[in-house]
Amino acid sequence: MKKAKIMTAEDLDRTYLRFAHQFLEGYDDFERLAIIGMQTRGVHIGKRIVSEIDKEFGAKIDFGVLDVTFYRDDYRSKLKMPEVQVTEIPFDLYDRDIVLVDDVLYTGRTVRSAMDALMAYGRPRSIKFCCMVDRGHRELPISADYMGIYLPTYENEEVRVKVNEIDEEDAVYVVEVEEGSDE
Repeated sequence: MKKAKIMTAEDLDRTYLRFAHQFLEGYDDFERLAIIGMQTRGVHIGKRIVSEIDKEFGAKIDFGVLDVTFYRDDYRSKLKMPEVQVTEIPFDLYDRDIVLVDDVLYTGRTVRSAMDALMAYGRPRSIKFCCMVDRGHRELPISADYMGIYLPTYENEEVRVKVNEIDEEDAVYVVEVEEGSDE
């Protein structure tokens, strides 16, 4: 397995700050804005953006956590039991501007699942999508409104966003995975 570091902790910190500025553009009042992190790494990325918004602007933005496991189109085709995680949206979605946050945008299917899940919880005014890495290979007409980096990949490569809270490191790697590998 070959691995190449694409973003360092410093690169990620700059990106969180840029996202904080971008999310607030166009708002005189932040009351409608809410950020929802998608399990798992999107939650930690989202929390860091919320922290940057608070530090830079003194704005308290509502934050939620979303698990899309049961909304995935491949849910029933998985042989093993899926790992279901917490969904916690402690605010009303009605008439809110939501920014969904995830680590990697690939086929677009997870984002579609997230939009389905959000609609089950309420009807937001708008939904935008933020990812740290867009790796291409879209299967659905979905794109990121905010992205850290566009990184075209080959089919035998994976993008791994590492967050200190889970991985004890902040970085982004491209990993070449050999066929038949468990990686």
